Amino acid sequence: MSAFSRISEVAVHLPAGRQTSAAIEDRLREHSEGSRIPPRLLRRLYGLEERVVAQDGDLPSDLAARAVEQVLRQAQVEAGDVDLLLFAAISADLQEPANAHVVAAKTGLTCPVFDVSNACNGVLNALEVADAFIRCGRYRRVLIACGEVLSRLSRWSLSPQELVTGLASLTGGDMGAALLVEGSETPGILASTFTANSAGWPAAALFNPPQAPGRPAGLHIDSEQLRASFLGLDTHARQWLKEQRTDPRDFPLVCVHQPSVPFVRLICESLGVREEAVVPAFRTTGNMGAGSLPLQLALAREQGRLQPGTKTALFGLASGASSGVMLIDW
Repeated sequence: MSAFSRISEVAVHLPAGRQTSAAIEDRLREHSEGSRIPPRLLRRLYGLEERVVAQDGDLPSDLAARAVEQVLRQAQVEAGDVDLLLFAAISADLQEPANAHVVAAKTGLTCPVFDVSNACNGVLNALEVADAFIRCGRYRRVLIACGEVLSRLSRWSLSPQELVTGLASLTGGDMGAALLVEGSETPGILASTFTANSAGWPAAALFNPPQAPGRPAGLHIDSEQLRASFLGLDTHARQWLKEQRTDPRDFPLVCVHQPSVPFVRLICESLGVREEAVVPAFRTTGNMGAGSLPLQLALAREQGRLQPGTKTALFGLASGASSGVMLIDW
């Protein structure tokens, strides 16, 4: 049994396709003739310049599998040496069986698998699960896979009344991500806390048509209601950080879920995080959903900002609403 767990490796797969905010707005105008779409609307509201878009034939499991293969190569770990695979994403190939089975079959993994689902906090919750399993001795090496194709949730035909809940659907991006978590004799995942305000779930919803007939089709996000659903979650995070005797301003690197540029600024102000400590990603990728945090870790390492011993804070926020904070030593 390992006393601690550590994130030993991270990898992301970014498809080559790109769609500029101007191209998104042009397509929206084409299909929403009754709505006035001012130029640069997505840039002004969300800070979006372009988003990553997968090829038409790519499934969430395909993007996740590519990231898994990459993380195993980087870590020099064989597929047979992985003890558990967790799939954590908003996107999914299917509802039955677990999407983790599809990723495992595509990458040669033969270990137990299951899915972890909690909107944009899926990967952060999967890290919580992996940490607990490793600490209690159930598994020694856990692989977390994520595959997002959020660009396909775009609602292209919006009436003037639907713009308020439809525009945010146009900011989603596509990617695959993988994290390897292993037992360690020294602390890696230092501490974490999670909380929820489940009464806020209607603020952002994507109903399953076969299971919820008659409900609105497509992704509906009321940004004002969503922000309101997060009220109080930041208070819990600040109090917990005080109990940990941790000042967010002391972290050289902070990863914050990024659904928009203004939202990141708001969260940084609320939590007392230095904005320059955050890895900017949203402007040129879009909202990566559950892949947002591993994307920032991978980018930080490419930029030389994430090295062995770097103390990092992960802040997750998700519709529902839920929040999570995890402190790690890389």
